Amino acid sequence: MKDVEYLSERLEGQIKWYSRKSRRNKSFYISSRLVEIFSAVIIPFLSGFSDKVPYFEWGVAILGVLIAISAAASSLFNSHENWIKYRNITEQLKNVKYLYVTGVEPYNSDDKFSKLVTKVESLISKENTYWANAHKKNITNKSS
Repeated sequence: MKDVEYLSERLEGQIKWYSRKSRRNKSFYISSRLVEIFSAVIIPFLSGFSDKVPYFEWGVAILGVLIAISAAASSLFNSHENWIKYRNITEQLKNVKYLYVTGVEPYNSDDKFSKLVTKVESLISKENTYWANAHKKNITNKSS
């Protein structure tokens, strides 16, 4: 595989994938936090209308359930941690790409392409290993 193919197919593909996953996790995290905040703020506000609003207790209960579900989902899916992790790997891959394209250290020698591939694959492998270990740990904890 030539460096142009590797850059466009493998490296750019991975940058786009990690960037997309980062954005999705960020959106999920922020959305779930906003649900929690809105629900938590509206409960005390509504308490002033408890005698005027029919089925008030149900509304408060539903808001409380929304808070619990939102917090649990955010924690379960590790959206905040994944957002930051995926953004970090995206930026590392971009950095490697720009160093390579501009031909600066360590990509200013005859073996620059092999150095690029080694670095990129190392970053991806490291993240994949982290992901596998995290999921293995979650499965082990759930079965205990």
